[in-house]
Amino acid sequence: MNIHEYQAKEILRNFGVAVPDGHVCYNSNSARDWAKRLGEGPWVVKAQIHAGGRGKGGGVRLAKTPDEVKQIAREMLGMTLVTPQTGPGGKVVKRVMVEKGCDIANELYLSMLVDRATSKVTLMASAEGGVDIEEVAATTPEKLFFEPIEPVAGLAAFQARKIAFKLGLKGAQVKQAVTMFQGLYKAFVQSDCSLLEINPLVVTGAGDLLCLDAKFNFDDNALFRHRNIRDLRDYDEEDPHEIEASQYDLSYIALDGNIGCLVNGAGLAMATMDIIKHFGGDPANFLDVGGGATIERVTEAFKIILSDANVKGILVNIFGGIMKCDIIATGIIEAAKQIGVKVPLVVRLEGTNVEKGKQMLAESGLNIIAADGMSDAARKIVKAVAA
Repeated sequence: MNIHEYQAKEILRNFGVAVPDGHVCYNSNSARDWAKRLGEGPWVVKAQIHAGGRGKGGGVRLAKTPDEVKQIAREMLGMTLVTPQTGPGGKVVKRVMVEKGCDIANELYLSMLVDRATSKVTLMASAEGGVDIEEVAATTPEKLFFEPIEPVAGLAAFQARKIAFKLGLKGAQVKQAVTMFQGLYKAFVQSDCSLLEINPLVVTGAGDLLCLDAKFNFDDNALFRHRNIRDLRDYDEEDPHEIEASQYDLSYIALDGNIGCLVNGAGLAMATMDIIKHFGGDPANFLDVGGGATIERVTEAFKIILSDANVKGILVNIFGGIMKCDIIATGIIEAAKQIGVKVPLVVRLEGTNVEKGKQMLAESGLNIIAADGMSDAARKIVKAVAA
C-alpha cells in the first residue's frame, strides 16, 4: 500500500524525524490561508499523487506570496499530472500540500528496504540526491552506499555515523544524522514497511538535516496490525479493478496489454506474462488467485478480467496443488454464465483433479481452446487475439 507525501511526513513527525512544516489543502483558498499560517515565505506547492517525478511534470512549484500560492494551487487542482511513474495517462491532482520553503545547501538520498539477498533491512544512501537518483543508480552505482542492519541489534550508532561520513556530513551534522537515521529505522520497522525513501534529504543553509520528501510502501500482509495506516489508503489513486480485487484477497495489477491472465501463484503469473511477451502478445494484467482460492474468488477474478474493455482474450494457466483444477473449472463456468465470454479463452490445466476439470470445461458448452503446456497456451492465445 502507498500513501501520499503529506501522510508520510506526519508518520515521520510521530517518530521525531525532522520534516518541513506544511499542510494538505483541497482548494485554492485553503492553500492561500495555510501559507499565511505557516509564516513568512517563500512556500512550495506540491501536487499529491501516488507517483514520483512530480517536479519534472510541473507538480512542484515555488511561490513567493500567498496569492501566488492560491494561483498555483488553482492551476494544479484538477490537472492531469504526467510523470515518468504515472505513464502517459497521468493522474488527476485532487489535493496539494503547501509547505514552507527552505534554504537548500545540499541534496542527499537515503532509503531503507528489505534486502532479500541478506534477509535484512538495508540502509541505502548517496551524496547524489534529488530528482535524478535513478540515473545515478544506473550510470554510477559506486556512488550508492549500503549498510545491512542486524534485526536483533537494530541500526547501531556506529553504522549511522559511517553512512553520515560517506555522505560528507561533518561535526554536529553527524550527530543529527545518527538521531534521524535511527528514527527512520524505527519508523520502518514499527510500521511494517517494505520501503522508506527520503529524496531529497537536504542539508539546509544553517547546516541542519531535513527530510524534504518522503515515500512509504507498506507490507499489505501486515496492515491488520496498523489500522491507523490502513485508514490512509486513497482509493482515488488506485485502479478500480485493483480495488475490487482487494475485496476478494486477489493479487491484481492492471497493465497496458490486451490478454487477460488468470493464474495461481505469483511466480507462475510472472512466467505467464513473460511467455505471452515472448510470443508477441501483451498481458493486460497480473492476477494471482492464490493457492487456496474458493469458487467465489475465481468467479470474481474472471469478472474483473472481463470488465477491462482492453481485454481481447484470456489465458487461464493453472497448476493445481492446493488449488484444484475442478475448482478453477467451476469458477470459469460460473463466471461465463453470469457475464458471458465473448473473447477467445485459452485454458491450460495441470495438477490435482486435472482430468475432472478438463471434463467439466469440455461438457460446459463454452467455446474454450484447450492447451497442453505453457508454450502451447501462449501461442494459441496470441494467435486468437491477433485473428
